[in-house]
Amino acid sequence: MQPVHNGHMEVINEILNEVDEIIIGIGSAQISHELKDPFTAGERLVMINQALAEKGIDSSRYYIIPMQDINFNAIWVSHVKMLTPPFSVVYSGNPLVKQLFAEEGYEVRQPILYDRMHLSGTEVRKRILNDENWQELVPNATVDLINEIRGDERLKNLSVKEASDI
Repeated sequence: MQPVHNGHMEVINEILNEVDEIIIGIGSAQISHELKDPFTAGERLVMINQALAEKGIDSSRYYIIPMQDINFNAIWVSHVKMLTPPFSVVYSGNPLVKQLFAEEGYEVRQPILYDRMHLSGTEVRKRILNDENWQELVPNATVDLINEIRGDERLKNLSVKEASDI
């Protein structure tokens, strides 16, 4: 969710058709201000919350929880359980996440991904860096927040810094 885009919103909406409530984990919450991960967990939380409100999704149907990486796969599921309300189904496209939760006995479902050629954080960030139309790929709430925090400038500054580090 670097940044939140229309594909994320489609996946969340589809999952909400199957469940009463959803827990949205903001992964790698400790990472920000990097070219691949330019936004903070707090900024991503606001993006998600405002985008869901924009879609008219009742806030009682979701929890948004930042989750730091602990780099210890054997206890990662326990770490997630400690941070979240109880849950019984996990939605993920990440093979490691799916494996870890399946080993702990959870039902794991693969969400349908929408237009991955265009709807990806990588594509949005690339378009921002190339001054192309990135706004069409994200909810208006994401556009507003990125503009408010000057996220486009941040990304461009990070690309210069990281290129000079090589």
